[in-house]
Amino acid sequence: MRKNIGMKNIFADKATLVLRKMFKNPQKKWVVRDFAEKGKLSLGMAQAVLDAMEKRGYVERVRKGPESYTLLTNKEALLADWLKEYKFDLNKVYTYYNPDKDVLKKIKKCLRDDQYALTLHTAANLITTFVKTEDVFFYLNSLNWDKDMLKLRQKFELKELVRGGNIHIIRPFYKRSVFLHTQKIKGLSIVSNLQLYLDLYNFQPRGKEHAEYLRKLLKEKGRQLD
Repeated sequence: MRKNIGMKNIFADKATLVLRKMFKNPQKKWVVRDFAEKGKLSLGMAQAVLDAMEKRGYVERVRKGPESYTLLTNKEALLADWLKEYKFDLNKVYTYYNPDKDVLKKIKKCLRDDQYALTLHTAANLITTFVKTEDVFFYLNSLNWDKDMLKLRQKFELKELVRGGNIHIIRPFYKRSVFLHTQKIKGLSIVSNLQLYLDLYNFQPRGKEHAEYLRKLLKEKGRQLD
C-alpha cells in the first residue's frame, strides 16, 4: 500500500521540482512517474504535490485508471501564489569586491557550467539589456560550501569590504531545484527563465520592472517562463 504523504508547502524546494517541470512543458499530460527521480523525488511526494495542486485549482486530474493523467490548467494562479511565497531574500548572499570590469569573462573561463548560474539583473541583461549595473549575482552549486568559497575567493581575488561590493555569491534557498533547467546565453550559465522571474520580481532596485519586461520580451519571441 502506498504511504500517504501530506504536502504542507508545494513551494518548498523539492516540491517545486514538480512545478518547474510542469511549467517547462505546460501542454503535457503528466503522470506521477514523470516526476519521480532516484535521490530527488519519490513517487509518494510527487503524488502529494499533485494532490495539493488539484485542491488549489492549479491542475485538473483526469482519472481513467491506467490512462490517468494531470494537466496544468491555471498557470497564472500558480505563478501568482508562488510569488507571494518566494522572495530572493530567502537566499544567503555573500558580497565581495573585485575591480576587474570583465568578471563575467573570468567566470566563463574559470567555472564549469554546472558550478554556477547567473541570476537577477546580471542574467536578465543577457536577454534584455534593460538595467545598467556592474553588480554580478550568481548561485554557487556546492556540496562543500566553505571549501569552495575559499577557492573561489582566492581564484577571483575577492575582497571583503566593510560595506558594499560588486560580486554577490548566492547560497541557494532552493538547494535542489534552483539549477533545474539552467540555460546558456553568450557562453554563460544562467538560471531558467522561471527562476529568473521569481528572483527579480520582489528584488530592489527595479526588479519587478525588469521581471515584467523580461516576460514581455520572451512572449514577443514566442517563448515562455519555463
